[in-house]
Amino acid sequence: MGLLVFMRNLLLALCLFLVLGFLYYSAWKLHLLRWEDSKYDKLGFLLNLDSKLFSKPAPMFLDDSFRKWARIRDFVPPFGIKGQDNLIKAILSATKDYRLTPALDGLSCRRCIIVGNGGVLANKSLGLKIDDYDVVVRLNSAPVKGFEKDVGGKTTLRITYPEGAIQKMEQYEKDSLFVLAGFKWQDFKWLKYIVYKEKVSWTHNIQREKEFLRKLVKARVITDLTSGI
Repeated sequence: MGLLVFMRNLLLALCLFLVLGFLYYSAWKLHLLRWEDSKYDKLGFLLNLDSKLFSKPAPMFLDDSFRKWARIRDFVPPFGIKGQDNLIKAILSATKDYRLTPALDGLSCRRCIIVGNGGVLANKSLGLKIDDYDVVVRLNSAPVKGFEKDVGGKTTLRITYPEGAIQKMEQYEKDSLFVLAGFKWQDFKWLKYIVYKEKVSWTHNIQREKEFLRKLVKARVITDLTSGI
């Protein structure tokens, strides 16, 4: 009986050893494939991009002849443009000549990078690596000035929605394009104010939103981690 118990424990230990060995070997192989492959540098950036992968150029900006336009006419924002047709047409008419620079438009393959807003870039000194890309996309009001060493100083596109947008014009990069990520009807109205240089009306009723959040806190749907909404 004692021998059977010993053999059982030995087999279990052997199985555990084999599983751990397989996992270690797999992780080692994946590490080699991902980081030691000549396609990537030590930080994981792709060194070369095969332009054949993008042999069919696609338009970067919406226009009135957008082929999928009809598919989204019957859905309200953020799933479509129902009720906003005329407003969006007016915006597109005023911005029809807005494009990338001729130098970027002439590239057969544009190398792009999206820079997020997380603190993970702090003290990484990746600014020059980021600026080396043809198109640098930034989100909302992510700061650049004063942080160039880590986040770069180049901005091609800045994608945002009204509440996340930089509020002072002088803080926008001179050569960057503003791209609206609209998901509610007020966003399109806000963009029209900007395009036609009209007086901007804020899209949200902040007081009503606070009241709604307080109700959610009271009902214990969410937790208030601040000093009070």
